[in-house]
Amino acid sequence: MNTTELFLVAMLIVFSIPYLIWRVFRTDYWAPLVVVQIVTGVLLGPGLLGAALPEVYGAIFTPPVIASLNGVAWWAVSLFVFLAGIELDLPLAWKSRRESAVTAGFALFTPLLAGCAAAALLLLVPGWVGPKAATWQFVLGIGMACAVTALPILILLMEKMDILRQPLGQRILRYASLDDIAIWGVLAIILLDWQRVGRQVIFLVLFALACWGLRWLMQRLAESDRWYVALVWLIVVALGADWCGLHYMVGAFLAGVALDMRWFDRDKLDQLRHHVLLVLMPVFFLSTGLRTNWTLGGATVFLAAALLLAASVGGKLLGIHLAARVQRWQPGEASLVGWLLQTKALIEIIFANVLLDKGVITSGTFTALLLMAVASTMLTVPLVTPMLKRNPGLIGRSG
Repeated sequence: MNTTELFLVAMLIVFSIPYLIWRVFRTDYWAPLVVVQIVTGVLLGPGLLGAALPEVYGAIFTPPVIASLNGVAWWAVSLFVFLAGIELDLPLAWKSRRESAVTAGFALFTPLLAGCAAAALLLLVPGWVGPKAATWQFVLGIGMACAVTALPILILLMEKMDILRQPLGQRILRYASLDDIAIWGVLAIILLDWQRVGRQVIFLVLFALACWGLRWLMQRLAESDRWYVALVWLIVVALGADWCGLHYMVGAFLAGVALDMRWFDRDKLDQLRHHVLLVLMPVFFLSTGLRTNWTLGGATVFLAAALLLAASVGGKLLGIHLAARVQRWQPGEASLVGWLLQTKALIEIIFANVLLDKGVITSGTFTALLLMAVASTMLTVPLVTPMLKRNPGLIGRSG
């Protein structure tokens, strides 16, 4: 087969196998389709299918095919996070800035500290720290991996539970968005070099100036022109963010945040998000798994994953309960918010991939983080759904 045919075979796998598993085994309640797509990607990756059937893996997932899948995946997640940024109500976020900052701060720093403590325990056993890592880089990297909330999957799950556009959903989106920005900032610190700091300052200054000009322009354009300008803006900002080391997904989100949702037709935004989810995002979910390269290290890795899961889940819930106590939330509200923020999967996997590529962690550590991310994401829907049924009034809580 030529590259085109192999690419189409890979696309057939992307859209058929996870869907069949999800539909035949009815996993939706405990494992949404996106989780099935990630797990399928891992199973089909070089660490499992590549090890068990190297001829099959090598014949289908050739370097040109993987490169093509990655290109589609990058564009898919850029569009998806961009739309999430547009849907973020900045005036409301500013109006609720104290509540958002307090909650997001506790939701980030408490699991970060718990994850750092878990990393300190892993330091007692050889084989977890990467060959190029200082101790502080390893500890901070693991801690931040435990604090991650995956914004794309969170949006998917909230839409599925019909709370994305509700006040509760907008609050969760604000918290996760603030934490996501902080997460990539911490990653930049872990991989700090003076050239990157200089680039980041340049990017942020140019971004602020460009936002002013863009907003002036968008208010003077017809809506049909705004869509094209918005896509060009997305590409430019994502490129700039990736160039300076902040990651293209952070740039895509910032590009969306700079735009007002009132400039676009609400129904068209909904349709675009639906089509991105249907047509493009499955490639991102599966290609993410295909990029992983891990070896299962026996019971030790599962024990490490359990330790990291306890630090991640426990730290996040503790942080949200502390925020709830400070702000006098209603009974049951902290648990609901805390479990919604447990989704990790994609962002955590991307974060861990960077740490692995840079030699901060080993493949065994990456495997433990991967297992932790999938487990925490699978816990979200089964625990949140009954909470919503018991406390329907919390859906309308704006903080």
